[in-house]
Amino acid sequence: MESTGNPNPEAVTQAASPPDGRVEGRSLPRVIAVANQKGGVGKTTTTINTASAIASMGLRTLIIDLDPQANASSGLGLDVRSLQATLLDVLIDDLPLADCVQPTDTPELFVAPSSLRLADAEMTLYSMLSRETRLRQAVNGILGEYDYIFIDCPPSLGLLTLNGLCAAREVMIPIQCEYFALEGVGQLLENILKIRRSGLNPELEVSTIVCVMYDARTRLADDVVREIRNHFGGIVLRTVVPRSVRLSEAPQYGQSIHMFDPRSRGAVAYRDVAQEVHDGAATTAR
Repeated sequence: MESTGNPNPEAVTQAASPPDGRVEGRSLPRVIAVANQKGGVGKTTTTINTASAIASMGLRTLIIDLDPQANASSGLGLDVRSLQATLLDVLIDDLPLADCVQPTDTPELFVAPSSLRLADAEMTLYSMLSRETRLRQAVNGILGEYDYIFIDCPPSLGLLTLNGLCAAREVMIPIQCEYFALEGVGQLLENILKIRRSGLNPELEVSTIVCVMYDARTRLADDVVREIRNHFGGIVLRTVVPRSVRLSEAPQYGQSIHMFDPRSRGAVAYRDVAQEVHDGAATTAR
């Protein structure tokens, strides 16, 4: 399969290599940024349903909705227009992150909701001190309260995404099983390396690639998965998430796929994704 924008193999190797030499057994709490600069690649769907499945294991889990579209917040049943406090207040006014966290219908799953005005706030951030690490400072204040924190980043490489990458320890990249799947991923990897080398977040690593929107009826989907595995090797999950109408419908009801249709192919796939992600965690005492 021929495609453009393929990542530099050296960048792939470096971004996927833990800076301290760790291979597996990542300790809890784990802070994972879900990022891909392309829109419409299943990033928020992956965030919601992976986090929900991990919470269903009895692990206290927080989703930080850093995307101004607020889809992770509304997709879990929150009315973002009526909230008293959001990430906007955290990033701009130094509100403690704990003060904006909302519960969801899934036990052990919580959301720090976005605001539709967060895109405008990005301009304000540019004039603030420690503008790249404001989210990390907020996350550090609640680290001991959660086993997993997933940061749903915007589909761009702006200052909001930079805050997400500086706050995280790991990066999960959903890649759709379609033509030009790897387009733009190379730029994301280069930015991850720049963040490490600059000292903003020297521990950051790409720990997980998940193939999504897989259509078993097409040969193209198999070709794309093969190319992704060739580029990224062992960090690509064994589980491939199928294209599913039920996955698209669930957010309309403010539910994860596990509540909306727990027996669907999408629900089964995301439970397997969550298990693979958690299999890389070391045992911790809380």
